[in-house]
Amino acid sequence: MDIKQLHYFIAVSEQRNFSKAAERLHISQPSLSNAIKKLEQEIGSPLLERNTRNLQLTEAGELLFERAKVIVKNMEVLKIEMDEVIVHGTRDITIGVMESIKHWLPKVIANYKKDYPQMKIHLVDILGSKRVKKSLKSYKTHLIITNQLMDDPELEVQTLYEERLVAVLPLHHPLARKETLTISDISEEPFIISTEGFQTRHDILTMFEKAGKNINIQFEIERFETAVSLVREQLGITILPENYLQGPTAKTIVKKEIEGANLSRNVYLVSLKNRHLPLAIRQLLKDILHSFENKML
Repeated sequence: MDIKQLHYFIAVSEQRNFSKAAERLHISQPSLSNAIKKLEQEIGSPLLERNTRNLQLTEAGELLFERAKVIVKNMEVLKIEMDEVIVHGTRDITIGVMESIKHWLPKVIANYKKDYPQMKIHLVDILGSKRVKKSLKSYKTHLIITNQLMDDPELEVQTLYEERLVAVLPLHHPLARKETLTISDISEEPFIISTEGFQTRHDILTMFEKAGKNINIQFEIERFETAVSLVREQLGITILPENYLQGPTAKTIVKKEIEGANLSRNVYLVSLKNRHLPLAIRQLLKDILHSFENKML
């Protein structure tokens, strides 16, 4: 029994049709039929019931189908990991990021590059819980920094820090004169909010709901940069992580605390539990965690 035979058997099991499976595998139907018969001979048991209109798996076939999918997946993962270590070497790290990390991640990377100058680091935007899971499980990213709380047994989730969320207003907005704002103050304002699937959106909507206030959503966005641009043009107000509003951005808007809202979010470092990470990548993961354990940033 080899991996090619398992690939063939999985295709037949999923398609329940030799012709469609052969087309999917780009081989002839007789070749596929012969390969499955050979597999059955090696196992010593029929895997398919061929006397029905549609192919059905025998009990042995069901067992092999479930185990074969795991074996093939593990072999694909092994190839990725071996390529990473042997063929390409440990030269590349891909990190999924969100926008509010801009105030601290470059510092960590700068220190890391002193010890690992050969490493090429790819930073890619990964927003929303579904994208986080898909990116890690498809091996497209090594690590992801996110505010999405991942309840998934396949993922390792470590809390980095908590960041406060604040109201963001145009420079000359009437509410900008107030020291702090209430939920009532902002409930009638045209509001800019993240699209469905983002944790920050959920937290903001929950805040309004608990206060018994409606929210006047006028714009839905995916990027904080877009939200700030809309605020600058006096098209509405928004709520963003205070950490994002640093540097030049802080001079173009007004940020205000929301009284009684206690609005904040956690930021997590997420990785795939059973993925082999080369030493150089594990070191960057440790550096990120160490930075917050020692409150250096």
